[in-house]
Amino acid sequence: MHLLFAVSPVRSRDPSPQPQPRLFFSSASGSVDRRGGRGFSRGMMERTAPNTQAGSHRVVRVQAPLVDSVSCYCRVDAGLKTVAGARKFVPGAKLCLQPEIVPHGPRIRNSRRERSRTQAPLLPGLPDDLAIACLIRVPRVEHLNLRLVCKRWNRLLSGNYYYSLRKRLGMAEEWVYVLKRARDGKISWNAFDPNHQLWRPLPPVPADYSEALGFGCAVLSGCYLYLFGGKDPSKGSMRRVVFYNARTNKWHRAPDMLRKRHFFGSCVVNNCLYVAGGECEGNQRTLRSAEVYDPNKNRWTSIAEMSTGMVPLIGVVYEGKWFLKGLDSHGQDVREVYAPTTNTWSAVSGGIITGCRNPSISLNGRLYASDCRDGCKLRVYEGATDSWNKFMDSKHHLGNSKAFEAASFVSLNGKLGIIRNNMSISLIDVTNPENSIETNSAHVWEVIAGKGQLKNFVSGLWSSLAGRSWLKDHIVHCQVLQA
Repeated sequence: MHLLFAVSPVRSRDPSPQPQPRLFFSSASGSVDRRGGRGFSRGMMERTAPNTQAGSHRVVRVQAPLVDSVSCYCRVDAGLKTVAGARKFVPGAKLCLQPEIVPHGPRIRNSRRERSRTQAPLLPGLPDDLAIACLIRVPRVEHLNLRLVCKRWNRLLSGNYYYSLRKRLGMAEEWVYVLKRARDGKISWNAFDPNHQLWRPLPPVPADYSEALGFGCAVLSGCYLYLFGGKDPSKGSMRRVVFYNARTNKWHRAPDMLRKRHFFGSCVVNNCLYVAGGECEGNQRTLRSAEVYDPNKNRWTSIAEMSTGMVPLIGVVYEGKWFLKGLDSHGQDVREVYAPTTNTWSAVSGGIITGCRNPSISLNGRLYASDCRDGCKLRVYEGATDSWNKFMDSKHHLGNSKAFEAASFVSLNGKLGIIRNNMSISLIDVTNPENSIETNSAHVWEVIAGKGQLKNFVSGLWSSLAGRSWLKDHIVHCQVLQA
């Protein structure tokens, strides 16, 4: 151990001159006094004091206090960051054992605060908080280009902070995502940007769902699109679950479902995904089982079974309950309702499930369903009378061709969106309850020009004249994602 130690002179009653104290420094090679002479062994100090007899001296040894073995003399000056500097300051010092000044050791990663001082700013001349305030205002269509500017921008747009800030400040944009099936059975999909009214390409769907049948589709947390279950033409029913992140434009795996199933019912309540019924290979083809996926726990859990196995045909969520209508194993009509709060199924009857048709949607506490094939007329459910006695009519019907058939209802920027097989979209403002009156609702309809609308219009017209009802592509699922 090394020690730098000084002994102060001792006062004596003897008026004779006192000898000067001798200062020693302990090093690895022994004790060295300030005149360069050798002393005693390392770790010991000595000084001379006058003895009672003339010409004799008394030697007093002082034991150096124990110190930490990893201490080093480089700490005497914060500016000495190298071993060479430490040796110049304290001759004979050992190599420093502290990790920050190991001469040939690995370079220690700087802290976040130190990196923020040395790394380039997000925008030159602006602090990062103001730079982020500018970047969150960039339209969503340019986010892919923003990632290519530099690593810091890519890290910013890859995290949740950037998009959560856009959502909190009301700057998040909603796009319509459409999955469609071609005549050869292949699944493809596109995204529609309503602000620029353009269709955007997307990465291909996972191989397991490129030709799947009867799979489910739902959105959780506003930006994650889940595909689950279904039937692969070669492998049969599946439990597989995948999800697409709209913020990163990538697909990921999720935990598999507890049971293989296809052509089942699904819904989202309180950001939890519920699955029930459907079919599966085996003796018990029509399923009664149901399960729920909680994204916070990232796992599936079994819930109460339905009283009768069912292949759901119509499903809608209204006032926190899930209403299902379908066929049992004998082809008989079955209707049940599930209450997530009590985890119970019960039979249901009445106008809410009798008058409900596909497509349908619950929006702003009201239930809407299509009243015609092209979706240009809607029926509205009234809970007080348990009837569908109010309508919204655009007064402009497109016909009964499959090209103009309404495939899905979605909520887009607070409005009700109608997506048709020809990829055209109509928006209806349903925020005003007075617009539910049939004679006063035509002005709230807005048509958005979709992909190939003119071409599909001509092909649909010729198909109608020729009596053909098929279409090259038809929509399987449609959802809205926010980013």
